[in-house]
Amino acid sequence: MSHPAIEMNQVELSLGSGAARVHILKGITASIGRGEAIGLVGPSGSGKSTLLMTMAGLERPDSGRIAVEGQDLGAMSEDDLARFRGRRIGIVFQSFHLIPTMTALENVAVPLELAGAADAFALARAELSAVGLGERLSHYPAQLSGGEQQRVALARALAPNPAILVADEPTGNLDESTGASIVDLMFALKRERGSTLVLVTHDPTLAARCDRTIRLRSGRIEEAPAAPRAAAVA
Repeated sequence: MSHPAIEMNQVELSLGSGAARVHILKGITASIGRGEAIGLVGPSGSGKSTLLMTMAGLERPDSGRIAVEGQDLGAMSEDDLARFRGRRIGIVFQSFHLIPTMTALENVAVPLELAGAADAFALARAELSAVGLGERLSHYPAQLSGGEQQRVALARALAPNPAILVADEPTGNLDESTGASIVDLMFALKRERGSTLVLVTHDPTLAARCDRTIRLRSGRIEEAPAAPRAAAVA
C-alpha cells in the first residue's frame, strides 16, 4: 500500500511557557501526496513556518499524529527521528544556515559524512554542480552572493536524495531576479527527482506554481485542501 508523503491528523502545538505560552497550531488535519508541490500560505503569524518545522520533525506536537512516508514521527526517539530526517527530508531555510568556516564543498559534504555516506565529497561535488556551483567549491559563504549561498543550501538539502523537500521562504533574503532563479532550480530538481515539495511563501506567484495551496489563518487551515492527486512517483 502506498502511503501519502505526509499525513497530519488533529495536530496541536503550543510554544513558550506560563503566561507567554501561545497556541500555534490548532487541529491541523491534511494529507500531502507523493510528488506533490504544496504552498503553505497565509498571513504572518498564522503558523506556516511552525507547521513546516513540525512536518519536518524539528518541532514535536503536543497532540495529534504526523506520519511521513508512512512512519509515525511521534513514535520515534530523538536519535531515530534525526536519522530519519537526515535520510528522507531535505530542509531549506530563509537564512541559509551555512557554516562560515567551511567551504561550499564542506558545507554539503560534512552532513553527508556525519550520516555515514562513504562517498560524501563526491556526492557533494555532484550536487553543487547540479545547482551551477561546480566552479565555486572552495569558496567560503562570505565569498558567495546570497543566491549562491542559497544554492549551496539547496545542494545540501538535496544531497541525501530525500523523498521530501521543505523550504521556509526560500527567496525571502534574495532580490527578485535571484529569487526567481532559485525557484526555477528548485522546481526543476523536484521534477527530475520526483520528490515532494512543501514550501512556505508570501509570494502569490510562487504559490501559483504549486499543485495546490494550504492556507492557514490563526493556526487553522482556512480552506480544506483538495484531495491529493494520484501519486506522481512510486
